[in-house]
Amino acid sequence: MLVGERMTHPVITITPDMPIVDALNLMKSERIRRAPVVKDGRLVGIVSDKDLLNASPSPVSSLSVWEMNYLLSKITISEVMTKKVLTITEDTPIEEAARIMADNKVGGLPVMRDDHVVGIITETDLFKVFLELMGAREAGVRVTALVPDQPGELAKVTAALSEKGGNFIAFGQFIGENSSNRLITFKVKGVKLDEVRKVVEPIVEQIIDIR
Repeated sequence: MLVGERMTHPVITITPDMPIVDALNLMKSERIRRAPVVKDGRLVGIVSDKDLLNASPSPVSSLSVWEMNYLLSKITISEVMTKKVLTITEDTPIEEAARIMADNKVGGLPVMRDDHVVGIITETDLFKVFLELMGAREAGVRVTALVPDQPGELAKVTAALSEKGGNFIAFGQFIGENSSNRLITFKVKGVKLDEVRKVVEPIVEQIIDIR
């Protein structure tokens, strides 16, 4: 799966000379938490709702409402935006986008095509992918188990359940307890829970959870 398949587009952008009050109102009305900052068609920064809120006067400020409104009207996006922006392209694998976001502790990445912003991929988009990956919206028997980290072990599980008429909805593989095993989580339909347990238990090292 590539970023271009799951990014949000067309993307809502803002300009560096926009007052932060206007930007906050835009984000609220569009239900977004961050936006690329574009000037003359080129990406110059990115700003989040947290950046805007942090730039606002404190609620316990001694300033009057009129004074605060006046100050806020003078602060523009260019003063609070992040100028060094991490970007990706449409053909970036979705897991690479997730890695970049996790490693750099950012909640979204503008997606570029020929120096132009064509979309944005956010943590919300990745959550939706995760829901699909784990079959969260589909009914079935969900199993988490430890298997030896050896060639052919996953094939044993899938083949055994397929022979019983099982249809896999989701299948994920994760780091195990140590270097000798892997943790797998899958969801299968077409086979009852007791039958799934009976088929899987002799194949895996341990069933951690089944429901």
